[in-house]
Amino acid sequence: MATPKGKISHARTHNRKAKFIGALHAPESTTCPHCGETIQTYRACGSCGYYRGRQVLKVTSEE
Repeated sequence: MATPKGKISHARTHNRKAKFIGALHAPESTTCPHCGETIQTYRACGSCGYYRGRQVLKVTSEE
């Protein structure tokens, strides 16, 4: 098996992890053009059921 040739310093470890964590980000969000709700991009709207101008989900209205 391969073994490390020397100890990896804390600074090098933390620098590597900081670059990885910095690349992570929350999912993008946008507003639904049909109803105006905030939704994730590339997802159907949960309140009206529209995606890219057409209805893809049947949403029952709770009254």
